[in-house]
Amino acid sequence: MIVSCTNSNKKNSDFSTSAVKGVEVIRCALRTVPLSPGVYRMIGEKGEVLYIGKAASLKKRVTSYTHLSRLPNRLKQMVSQTVTMEIVTTHTEAEALLLEANYIKRMQPRFNILLRDDRSEPWLMLTDNHIFPRVVRHRGRVPEGVTLWGPFGSSWAADQTLALIQRIFLLRSCSDSVFNHRTRPCLQYQIKRCSAPCVKRIDQAEYKELTDQARYFLSGQNMNLRETLGKEMNIAADMLDFEKAAVLRDRIRALAQMQDSRVVNPKSLPEADVMGVWQENGRTCIQVFFIRGGHNNGSCSFFPVHTQEDTVEKILAIFIAQFYDNRPCPATVVINYELEEVDLLIEALSLKRGKRVDIITPRRGEKKQVLAHAINNARDALRRRLAETVEQISLLEGVAKVFGLEDPPERIEVYDNSHIQGTYAYGVMIVGGRQGFDRKAYRKFRIKNPVTLGDDFAMMREVLKRRFRHVISWPDIVLIDGGWGQYSAVRGVLDDLGITGVKLVCMAKGIHRNAGREWFYTDHVDPFQLPPRDPVLYYLQRLRDEAHRFAITAHRTGRSKALVHSELDKVPGIGPLRKKNLLGTFGSVRAVCQAGLADLEAVSGINRETARAVYGYFHPDWNPDEH
Repeated sequence: MIVSCTNSNKKNSDFSTSAVKGVEVIRCALRTVPLSPGVYRMIGEKGEVLYIGKAASLKKRVTSYTHLSRLPNRLKQMVSQTVTMEIVTTHTEAEALLLEANYIKRMQPRFNILLRDDRSEPWLMLTDNHIFPRVVRHRGRVPEGVTLWGPFGSSWAADQTLALIQRIFLLRSCSDSVFNHRTRPCLQYQIKRCSAPCVKRIDQAEYKELTDQARYFLSGQNMNLRETLGKEMNIAADMLDFEKAAVLRDRIRALAQMQDSRVVNPKSLPEADVMGVWQENGRTCIQVFFIRGGHNNGSCSFFPVHTQEDTVEKILAIFIAQFYDNRPCPATVVINYELEEVDLLIEALSLKRGKRVDIITPRRGEKKQVLAHAINNARDALRRRLAETVEQISLLEGVAKVFGLEDPPERIEVYDNSHIQGTYAYGVMIVGGRQGFDRKAYRKFRIKNPVTLGDDFAMMREVLKRRFRHVISWPDIVLIDGGWGQYSAVRGVLDDLGITGVKLVCMAKGIHRNAGREWFYTDHVDPFQLPPRDPVLYYLQRLRDEAHRFAITAHRTGRSKALVHSELDKVPGIGPLRKKNLLGTFGSVRAVCQAGLADLEAVSGINRETARAVYGYFHPDWNPDEH
């Protein structure tokens, strides 16, 4: 059930009056708020979600917001900005907890503790739907007919394990299209990283045995596997098959080396996430180690956004709920603080997993050692982040001094364009601030209007108009790569849009294109240069270079997609399914272009007439009547 109550007379600059009106909104909503569990949302005057909370009894929890004197300043501010409330009921409080975490991750309300994390951890994927399965690193949506192992803390950790699997079990990693068209072993076979099933250097039964062994290994049955391989090695030696015995010996050594090289491989935690929390200077770091199959799959550092009032227990509890919103839950979660609502968290995670999930705080033994390792890593990661933040603030203070700003800029937007003689034109925006590059705020704009060769001003006008027409976050500085011409063009766009209070800066390398001797153009001062080794100059150069990198990447990606679409989509009789079959078989448009008629006719879904149409399109001089 969803109910809402709106107060349209919210606009009032006086805080106390606004707070009273916010309380009136909440009291209005209370008329229809039930006593059942659920989630409530506080909505601001622009439709933005201010706060999301869950409760075992919605009416009791929401009523607490009408007692302003008992609320901390942060929640008083939230109430004063509330013009609408929305209520969603659930069957249980555990379901409400899961729904709350989902809403917070999607809507990012500014008065909540936030886990600003859009990363997806890498996994290892084994393709079960092929007679010769391949093993590769994978991110994102899970396709059908595969088995996943992970997650891994980083791509490096996943790649290390992948390389070990290739070296021990000789499983292929090539795509199916490459596999289907190999006529001789590739380099992976030559360096003993693949058994070359593509050219029949191993039969299906032997390859299946290797695949099964890899499954045992990834599932944590390392010792059993080593014992099995040891028996096979002895049998091979007894039968005087010393070549096979040597191969098995190398596999056993690699397995032993892998086991010994791990920093943490707890036997008492076959499947767990170990979360070490460290707080310092009002900031929090949570280091998560992924333990799967008794192996440490690496770790990730997380820095949740919170206020000084939030306790570490509250931060950790909300972090856990949000962390597993889009991730599978392990059997055990190890933490270094005891939580008040730990039973509720266990119920919610068990409901999501479909099996029992334990949340423990060990006091001694191996589990305690693993947790201590995670805490030490959290401490080190937070101190590095704090040091970087101090340096970043110092640079922003220098930027403010150089360009005459009263305060250090919170948000710097940098724009750049990329195209080839007016084609595949893209403009981009990157964002820098106190936390460094804010990659979630990056934007790319495919230029819609025709581009006259050399008219970069027109591209920049289009990008800026599209960006500032719908302002979400207002920048303190707009930085453009260019001189007076670019400055005048951009200044005109900002003036036409009525945009004031934004510092416009253009940065040009000058006639000699010397990096380090850039000229800066801005309002009310003559063009100037900074000292060659000035840290602020280096910082501004990094901003410009990052925008240039992002622009080239956007252009190349768009050009690659356009080339694929522009070729096959123009062939008569080729729709999405046939195009997919052609690219799946040959791997690229170039390979389709080079394919013979017989090869084209052998593709699933391509009959003789369609094959002739495709061949004729890529060979205009070909005469079908002669064949």
